[in-house]
Amino acid sequence: MGELQVRGPWVASGYHNHPDPSAFFQDGWFRTGDVSTIDREGYIQIMDRTKDLVKSGGEWIPSVDLENAIMAHPKVMEAAVIAVFHPKWQERPLACVVPRPEDRGTLTKDEILAFLSSRVAKWWLPDDIIFIDAVPKTSVGKFDKRSLRRQFEGYKLP
Repeated sequence: MGELQVRGPWVASGYHNHPDPSAFFQDGWFRTGDVSTIDREGYIQIMDRTKDLVKSGGEWIPSVDLENAIMAHPKVMEAAVIAVFHPKWQERPLACVVPRPEDRGTLTKDEILAFLSSRVAKWWLPDDIIFIDAVPKTSVGKFDKRSLRRQFEGYKLP
């Protein structure tokens, strides 16, 4: 896994109205902000955005993969994962979970962690799970992780 960088005659030279168009370039390569893998046959799979990865102890935890694993739980309607500061590991995952309406008040952190334990690596498990009413969305309906990062800025893990 690594940051996807591209260059070529049809690659954008910067972002419209951005004060520093060169901020997205490194040695002539456009830094997309996407984290991807490339297989032997040259197929690219975008895994996450660099700003949404959880960088824990030198390893990357793709927030999208962890969110999908959490949302596979039958009592979970939505889940967004953000990184929060950790004094030893730099960052750790914080899961913001919206239970299905009929399961509000009955779904527990332990139940989600037990569900995840056979689906993700142990070091991917969220250090905390917070139950929320709804995941904030952007104007196009995507999870607004910027809003969640602001909301939980300075959050202290248990």
